[in-house]
Amino acid sequence: MTDFTGKNVLITGAASGIGRLMAGKIAALGGHLILWDVNQGALEAFGEELKKQNYSVSTYVCDLSDKDAVYAVAEAVRQAHKVVDIMINNAGIVSGRPLLEESDADIIRTFAVNTLALFWTTRAFLPDMLKRNSGHIVTVASAAGLVGTPRLIDYCSSKFAAVGYDDALRVELKRQRSNVTTTVICPYFINTGMFQGAKTRFPWLMPILEPEYVADRIIGAIRTNRQRIIMPRFVFLTYLVRLLPPSLFDAVMGFLGVNKSMDEFTGRSGH
Repeated sequence: MTDFTGKNVLITGAASGIGRLMAGKIAALGGHLILWDVNQGALEAFGEELKKQNYSVSTYVCDLSDKDAVYAVAEAVRQAHKVVDIMINNAGIVSGRPLLEESDADIIRTFAVNTLALFWTTRAFLPDMLKRNSGHIVTVASAAGLVGTPRLIDYCSSKFAAVGYDDALRVELKRQRSNVTTTVICPYFINTGMFQGAKTRFPWLMPILEPEYVADRIIGAIRTNRQRIIMPRFVFLTYLVRLLPPSLFDAVMGFLGVNKSMDEFTGRSGH
């Protein structure tokens, strides 16, 4: 079991959505919060809100798409807190447009935040975890990292990479006989506004997930050292359906409505 009490817990994308919910719950469990977000106003307001509840919290503005900024902020965290016990790579972005309607900059930023930032944060904090032979690295990926979806080509690709990143990191740490733990989280669409307008054909099989439920599942996975969480459980069938030829696989995904799930997407910005 992983106990949050007295542990330094770093959460990226902590000013809104699942990151914000997890922060509040982990603070209530006794964790010392180290919160990163690119939105300075929202981050500082949330930090003050937590401090009024007498929680231990430090906030750092960080643009995860900027490698140098990530390393600079990580060094500031090390100077102030010495160690990070649990790192939750939660931040993510989505554009939700067909491939040819995206700009090069959109695609680069998606990979910078959703994929490459995983490398920079881990390279910054893993060495100290290895020295102490203790630590937990959490990667919030997506069910879109298991199945490709129209209008999510860059997002799916970045999340496929995130799932592969966790897979390879997990076995590399095992080869080193390290006690550092990894967990990958693959949820279906979450009702936070990030995927506003996304639809599901069979809500009883693949519901749009509620943020509280997802936050609780992630925290539960960390506490019990679960290595992989897929939500809802029906998405586990993806592994079996992958055995079919691509044409049949596509037909199954079409029947389930996955291939049309982003047709009415608007996102937080409304476009």
